[in-house]
Amino acid sequence: MSQMKSEPSSQVVIIGDLVGSRTARDRRGVHDAVMAALEATERAVPGTRPLRVTVGDEFQGVYDRLGVALDAAFRVRLHLLPDVDVRVGVGRGEVTVVDDARGIEDGPGWWAAREAVEAAESAAERAATRELRTAYRHAGTGSPVADAVNAALLCRDHLVGSLTDRPLRLLRGLMDPDTTQAALAEREGISASAVSQRVRSDGIGAVLAAHDLLRSLP
Repeated sequence: MSQMKSEPSSQVVIIGDLVGSRTARDRRGVHDAVMAALEATERAVPGTRPLRVTVGDEFQGVYDRLGVALDAAFRVRLHLLPDVDVRVGVGRGEVTVVDDARGIEDGPGWWAAREAVEAAESAAERAATRELRTAYRHAGTGSPVADAVNAALLCRDHLVGSLTDRPLRLLRGLMDPDTTQAALAEREGISASAVSQRVRSDGIGAVLAAHDLLRSLP
């Protein structure tokens, strides 16, 4: 086994897990959809360690800022909804490269991300928080910032979990700053005023505003 390649550094890790994938009839189709989502997200939000599928139904990535990691996690989920859903744990802490050639890493950042994805899964089993799909942990601390981030994620995920197919498409389209409401209206075959009404009434504008604030985090 290779020797450790580097000293620990503080980074932000994401670990994603597919929700209910083992019961999917077309597992190959699900895998292809996940790969497409990871590739699209990596183009939009490159990581210090690119997003990749690992064992089972998991995917992982590493980022240098919390905001970038949260941005990537959200984009993967939006790309897959409504056909496939994912839960994502985001963890900040030291990361040690154990084997650079094989991309094997370890350390508190990874443990925090694992704790976070397990927390998201546990929260989804309770009625009040059943829509939660994203959680954050900061290794070794009870950070007030982490509490605030988790509060924002809880509210954002609740809104996203309540969206039907068309509002999801509108939200996904508006994640691209170059896409206008007029362009979305033409794509959907509805009026621009109908898009604007959806953005307000379905909470899409609130989701986008929350996302902008979260992705600005250092």
